Amino acid sequence: MSAPIVVGIDGSPGSRRAVLWGADEAARRRAPLTLVHAFGIPDAFYGETMPPKDWLDIRQAESRSLLREAAELAGRVHPELEIDTESTVDAPIPFLLGWSERAKLLVLGCAGRGEFGDLLLGSTAASVSARSRCPLVVVRGKERGAAAVDDPVVVGVDGSPEAEAAIELAFEEASLRKAPLVAVHTWSDADTRQVFSAARAEFSFEPLRESETRVLAEALAGWEEKYPEVGVRRVVAQDRPRHELLEWSTKAQLMVVGSRGRGGFRGLLLGSTSHALLEHAECPVLLVRSA
Repeated sequence: MSAPIVVGIDGSPGSRRAVLWGADEAARRRAPLTLVHAFGIPDAFYGETMPPKDWLDIRQAESRSLLREAAELAGRVHPELEIDTESTVDAPIPFLLGWSERAKLLVLGCAGRGEFGDLLLGSTAASVSARSRCPLVVVRGKERGAAAVDDPVVVGVDGSPEAEAAIELAFEEASLRKAPLVAVHTWSDADTRQVFSAARAEFSFEPLRESETRVLAEALAGWEEKYPEVGVRRVVAQDRPRHELLEWSTKAQLMVVGSRGRGGFRGLLLGSTSHALLEHAECPVLLVRSA
């Protein structure tokens, strides 16, 4: 059996959109869909072995009801899907990270409530995105079905080995969606670590813009031949990645970025760029952890 697309739900509007996005992705990939809800034991019962049984019974019933409604929603839009559900008393983060060990893709909504309520607000987001063993999608932006057929998949490229996994998945997603791909690479004169990185050493005697264009070309080498059906647009900009990627997110159906960028995308999941994408992007954001 192929690895499932796993969607974490909490009953919020953002969670509902994550279910629809995950169902679409599972249908594209002909993969099973698994909907999960972790309601956890709250701090109010800290120090006790277990909370009262009536509390557990009520929460488990609520959890199963949420999962049943989510499964019905996914089944209405894709009746052919194989759909499983799982409710657990475990805390959300270790539960999701456990699923990431065997999932094809982990999908979460934005601005959720309840157990997933702080998913995009600090340590929880950092824990899931930095430690997930599979690619992770945060569903933001346009409603399902609002993306035009020619809206591109956008990938952030920086010329590092860590970006390879993001480029590969971006081509795969563009091919599955029959969408064009935009490969975005930024550079800045102020970033000496980027300018003097190993990826640019070979082109050190060229004007910087020309060397940055070559860095992007080298990063894409081979992938265009593997996916000849995907039309590729290359964008090289003298700009900060946060600004450039957020601008492109208004025109994209999916944004793909590596989890450990360097150079133009250095520290992508460790600072303002990642927070800006997760909180302000106008399209779903796919975070890819490098091997």
